[in-house]
Amino acid sequence: MHYVTKASYVGDYRLSIEFENQEVRVVDLEPHLDGPVFEPLRELEFFKRFSVNQDIDTVVWPNDADFSPDFLYEIGVRITEQPHTPGDQRIVSS
Repeated sequence: MHYVTKASYVGDYRLSIEFENQEVRVVDLEPHLDGPVFEPLRELEFFKRFSVNQDIDTVVWPNDADFSPDFLYEIGVRITEQPHTPGDQRIVSS
C-alpha cells in the first residue's frame, strides 16, 4: 500500500506526487475526472486548489474529492531523475 507525502502542480491536470518510498510520479488526472465528485475538478483553477491530507495520505480538494494513493501510484509515470532546471524532468513509463 502506498501513501502520498508531497504533491505539486505540473500543468494542465497533472500533478507531481512523491510517495512514501521517495519515488516521484507524474499523474495525469484529466481522463479520470468523471462523476459528480470529480466534475468540479475540470475547472482548472479549482483543480489547482489540492492539498495533501496527512490523515488519509492522499491528495484532496476542497469539495472532499480524493483518489486512492495506490491508484495515483498505478497511473503515474515515474520520474527517473530530479530536475536540474525547471521543466527538465526525465520520465520513464512504468
